[in-house]
Amino acid sequence: MFALDPRLQQDTLPIGDFPLCRLLLSNDSNYPWFILVPRRADISELFQLDDADQQQLWRETTAFAELLKDSFDADKLNVAALGNVVSQLHMHVIVRRRDDAAWPAPVWGKHPARPYTAEQVATIRERLRLVLADDFKFLEA
Repeated sequence: MFALDPRLQQDTLPIGDFPLCRLLLSNDSNYPWFILVPRRADISELFQLDDADQQQLWRETTAFAELLKDSFDADKLNVAALGNVVSQLHMHVIVRRRDDAAWPAPVWGKHPARPYTAEQVATIRERLRLVLADDFKFLEA
């Protein structure tokens, strides 16, 4: 049974579900930083997913990244699956702008996280409602 890693639960805000992945927002308002987590139990590596889930993960990640590029006016998107701290398989999709707090350095450890306000989260959720397809289901805020 799928369960979200406690560290991801602690550091993120739930947004909703794609057919395969749970979409989370990293609770760091320095950057629009999203995380996709395949809703499969005990998966820490891409190769542990079956072929269909690997393809679905890539479809969801790339389609979402494309939506973010346009709707969040990204100069660059950082997409990565690292898992050195949280072993549960997850994909980071981070909107980068030339004027963001860490540009051009990586975001990890550059600045302390600044939690979102409820109003900022509502604005992001509303922005996503405008661009996400019917196969995405928002979780209650």
